[in-house]
Amino acid sequence: MSRKNTRMYGPNKFKLGLFGQNCSGGLSMSKVPERWDASWDHNLEAAQLADEAGLEFILPIGRWHGYKGETDTEGTTFETLTWASGLLAATKHVCVFGTVHVGFLSPIFAAKQMVTADHIGKGRFGLNMVSGWNAGEHAMFGVDLRPQEERYDFTEEWVTILKQVWSEDEPFDFKGKYFDLEGVLLKPKPWGDDRPMLVSAGNSPAGKAFAARHADCLFTSIMEFEDFGPSIAALRAASEAENVGVYASGHMVTKPTTKEAEEYYHYLVYEMGDWEAGEHAVAIRTKGRDTPLKQLTTLTERMISGVGTYPVVGSYDDVVEQYRKMSECGLDGIAIGLVNYISDFPVLRDEILPRMERLGLRLPVSEN
Repeated sequence: MSRKNTRMYGPNKFKLGLFGQNCSGGLSMSKVPERWDASWDHNLEAAQLADEAGLEFILPIGRWHGYKGETDTEGTTFETLTWASGLLAATKHVCVFGTVHVGFLSPIFAAKQMVTADHIGKGRFGLNMVSGWNAGEHAMFGVDLRPQEERYDFTEEWVTILKQVWSEDEPFDFKGKYFDLEGVLLKPKPWGDDRPMLVSAGNSPAGKAFAARHADCLFTSIMEFEDFGPSIAALRAASEAENVGVYASGHMVTKPTTKEAEEYYHYLVYEMGDWEAGEHAVAIRTKGRDTPLKQLTTLTERMISGVGTYPVVGSYDDVVEQYRKMSECGLDGIAIGLVNYISDFPVLRDEILPRMERLGLRLPVSEN
């Protein structure tokens, strides 16, 4: 199977992936009884459900510290390259990404790990490159958190080495600002005749510029739908990749009716939400920024419901209509968190996917 025949390159107009299932709590800072337990068995079952239902990808979060509070969401996590290798061995079609903080790992060692995962999955492995923002996690590794304007300079050098070691057939030397390497050679090469898909989610100007130069897929944040279409068009125009994919990250809360969905969302956030964890998350995310109180409250709610990702809340029809609007804005797909990736999956499979097929956003799994 060629990499270009994997689902990430498939015919569905609006692609879907699961996001954050490798972390305790997933994307939710809520104390609900159905809160996600990210055991290996649960991860495996959720991945196989996604594989069988025709979803395109599974995207993990690279996290080393949790968000504290009573829930400590993402405090217990699986390292993503070994996790991806295990899931790729146990699935047939779904693409699985690894998420790597580039400052914590040698590009040579990382390249070898990723090639291993890529061969296990026969071209279904992809890399999400993270430059890092969490000072506490960097301190845990004894690595200085570089100034924001310098982080992507380091990442650029790191991924340049990665691409070169995946493609060069003869030993080479590399001398840059951050790396001085001699006699670099890696065998085997990535699966097939192409490298793994590269993903970047930087939202700063420097992050977007880096992604435009190196990423095959760009993940962007949705705060509001105003001007969302033009911002996607601008991302596409800036990218140097051919047919770049543009995706968003979100979390889905859906019930048969709009009223039921809104009531459950209120229960999730305002009755069972871990506000201590949410406020801590906002504090470390906005450190050094002058953020208005109203925006802080909105951010805290969004952190509790979905670790800051976009909330897709409503009836089954409401949710699919939101996906249709995202597609009209130019999005190629969305990575979504679920409160529970196993017990919530039948609704995604049996209610959301068929409605998307009827709107022409997706094809039946048998046709992918």
